[in-house]
Amino acid sequence: MEFSISKNALQKELGFVQGIVEKKNTIPVLSNILIESIGENSISITGTDLDVTIRCQTEAQVRTPGSMCVQARKLFDIARLLPDAPVEFKGEDNNWATVKCERSNFRIAGVARESYPEVPSFQSTPVKLSAEIFKTFIDRTIFAITLEESRYTLSGAKFILNKSGARMVTTDGHRLAYIERQDLGKSARGDGIDALIPRKTLAELTKLTTSYEGEISLGADANHIYFEVGPRHLVSRMLAGQFPNYEMVMPKTNDKSITIDCTLLNQAVRRVALMADDRSRAVRFHIGPGVLQISSQTAEEGEARESLQVEYAGDETQIGFNAQYLQDFLGIVGNGQVALEFKDSNSQTQLRPMAEDDYDYRYVVMPMRL
Repeated sequence: MEFSISKNALQKELGFVQGIVEKKNTIPVLSNILIESIGENSISITGTDLDVTIRCQTEAQVRTPGSMCVQARKLFDIARLLPDAPVEFKGEDNNWATVKCERSNFRIAGVARESYPEVPSFQSTPVKLSAEIFKTFIDRTIFAITLEESRYTLSGAKFILNKSGARMVTTDGHRLAYIERQDLGKSARGDGIDALIPRKTLAELTKLTTSYEGEISLGADANHIYFEVGPRHLVSRMLAGQFPNYEMVMPKTNDKSITIDCTLLNQAVRRVALMADDRSRAVRFHIGPGVLQISSQTAEEGEARESLQVEYAGDETQIGFNAQYLQDFLGIVGNGQVALEFKDSNSQTQLRPMAEDDYDYRYVVMPMRL
């Protein structure tokens, strides 16, 4: 195989694909990417970890059609440092590849095409959604996904699209993020989509949609979910298992609430958390008539306290929170007013932005014992 490609196009597509490739893998061939010719004017670049696969298509001048498998990380490192000029690739008989760009010359070790695993074939993607909307779904929920590998069914997002709308839910057992848009129901086809999407897939979709304007296409079968983002295709194995009944967790009897500026609350929590215990990150909310007092203390280092004015005329309540959980949500909301809705010090608290938009966005946090 022999082809040339612009340095910028090469670096851009490798940036998408190399994130999929496992840096430490028990299957060495998965540290490689597959480059294949498509006609005379384009190539495809594929990376996979057997669970998630990305295939990018980009313009190139193909002189000799064929394929090559080369080390993903090393090629990406080379591409970042090359001058802004055409990059020449040529496959060798021993599965190595030569890479030339102006005065720079490299030889990269590769593997035989037959050694590269067969990736799932791309299926139909009949559903279309705005890339901006889907990215918003991910951004507002991905932080609540558990990082514990043992909690398999919580290591992704529950995504449902049907005639009643689209929703995405994530939880780690201590908090839950929920977002919904009912106007997306018109995009549903047939029985819709009900999928558990892994965290890694969501992270890669964030990269793919960040600079993409327009619609993405998606579809699913029994085991995989498929995304088409312009000239790039992503195929992901869905998580198996039963996602928790999140509707049981959503509070329905929180009869007390305060409304407060998101930025002020975020800054106050960040300052007070400086004196919180490093392990528990616990801060105390003391809510009384007209005031919210946030405090933390550790026996070894000291204490912090800050007060904010709020509109509240109910009974005094004290609730303990993990400060990081609050900061994750407040950082995503950014600005505007947020409502903090609660029942007592032992029941789950719900936070939601007050801005009127098309999203129903809610964040549920379990209190801490102080």
